[in-house]
Amino acid sequence: MRERLTHLVTQLENDVYHRVSLANNSSQICARDCARAMRGMLRERADQLAGFSIAQALSDLARGVPRPELQPPFFAELYNILHGLHGRGPNLVLMDIPLETAELRGRAAAVARSRQLDTLWENVERRMARYVSGLEPEVVERRRRRREALLAAFGAAASQWQDWRWQLQHIIQDVDTLAQMLELSAAEREAVSVARRRRVPFGVTPHYLSLMDDHPGECDRAVRAQVLPPLPYVERIAAARARHDRSLDFMLEEDTSPFDLITRRYPAICIFKPFNTCPQICVYCQRNWEIDDAMAPGALALEEQIDAAVDWIRRHPAIKEVLITGGDPLALDDAMLASILDRVAAVPTVERLRLGTRTLVTMPMRITPALAAMIGSYRRPGRREVAVVTHVQHVYEVTPEVVAAVDHLRRQGIPVYNQMVYTFYASRRFEAVALRRLLRLVGIDPYYTFNTKGKEETAAYRVPIARLLQEQKEEARLLPGLGRTDEAVFNVPGLGKNYLRAQQQRDLLSILPDGSRVYEFYPWEQNISQSSKTYVGHDVPILPYLERLEEIGEQAEDYWSIWNYF
Repeated sequence: MRERLTHLVTQLENDVYHRVSLANNSSQICARDCARAMRGMLRERADQLAGFSIAQALSDLARGVPRPELQPPFFAELYNILHGLHGRGPNLVLMDIPLETAELRGRAAAVARSRQLDTLWENVERRMARYVSGLEPEVVERRRRRREALLAAFGAAASQWQDWRWQLQHIIQDVDTLAQMLELSAAEREAVSVARRRRVPFGVTPHYLSLMDDHPGECDRAVRAQVLPPLPYVERIAAARARHDRSLDFMLEEDTSPFDLITRRYPAICIFKPFNTCPQICVYCQRNWEIDDAMAPGALALEEQIDAAVDWIRRHPAIKEVLITGGDPLALDDAMLASILDRVAAVPTVERLRLGTRTLVTMPMRITPALAAMIGSYRRPGRREVAVVTHVQHVYEVTPEVVAAVDHLRRQGIPVYNQMVYTFYASRRFEAVALRRLLRLVGIDPYYTFNTKGKEETAAYRVPIARLLQEQKEEARLLPGLGRTDEAVFNVPGLGKNYLRAQQQRDLLSILPDGSRVYEFYPWEQNISQSSKTYVGHDVPILPYLERLEEIGEQAEDYWSIWNYF
């Protein structure tokens, strides 16, 4: 049965290549990709790893054997793959703008194509214009009024707002206080209440609270989703923390921590975590299993622990780059941060200091000229680089204060990079493109676009891998080169970054009855060193994702080519 199905798949693929003209190569590509995916899923090894047999399901369906566990998302996947094998997959053309000048040559052809490219970019601009940034004058004014209202509620002066220490002292963690300052839905209020009652980390800085609109709406959806947790997330986190469940350590950092405060997955870089808290907690934080609460007391490691960790780095001269993160090290005062940087910079084999921080967004007034100058003082051109990596998630988070903070750093010769997490709340057509474009203008280089980690508690945030692949191919690809320099990655537990653009780094194993795709991810050191470890992970189903998009006003038809990205 398995061999006959595999032969049929190959025959259908060949039929499309023979039947369809070269002028319609999208049908050929569709058939090729679907055939490649189906042949992989028909392997016996795929059944063993996935715990489900596509071959058996197809055989049963063909013979009329009841399979009640098979759900609509499964049949949606099957329908689109089978249609793709016949060269009749979903429309692969995002914009019906031909970029061809077959009847012309030379300058005439170039001019005609240039006009077509103008039309194409006008469509891109129109799509990006849907997403309002925090730099728009009406948004700046609206937030000025929000800030005044918050200052009145706190009984504070405008000068205090610009003091990052005041921001830290007034982090909002109590649901009643939050509800006085922000209109909360019933679901939001219940989730925050349960989070505080069950000691799930939560906190919002006054600045970030000012980015949320008086009334929940489309503009601030992504901003709210950053910090206001869904109730299922709260309940799962609370239960796992009560059990001291190691499953919260999704990236298996305990297995890649050779020394206290150190994580090392790659040969020439390590993560150094001296400060284990943040001014504000992102719901889908990778390290929510480690952080007790926003600015929790006792989060700074002891002096002897810091010294011991730095000594470990000194004893491993292969380490050329140290990522100082946590937690957020820029929530420390200047003197403490300088003390840590002094010690790491004193290691002669370290060539790059990298600071991981979200304060540029959550508390941009922290980046004072004095702080930027202090960080920049560790630069030694030709000898040591200092860089900042931040996390801007949406254009609505980008404010004049963010622009000023980045400018302080750039004037000191400090490059700033961005790591975006591709969540549901930032995954509409051209939403991430609008962010990358704006970041470049602000002075932040796009670095990574992370697929949301496959943690059960963050199910509401997850996006099918196929959508990120689609975004990279059909949307990010249209940006000028320097605007799309980021890399799309899936963080594999215990193994590190898996580059999604490289198809040889993963295989599609199966599609489960609920429509979830099952992938096998290969380690980064594949073809570099011997390694037998792989990771089998379950993705989120495509059909429910498209249905959620429709619930917020999107047209599922606009995303149909998602089915043919594997």
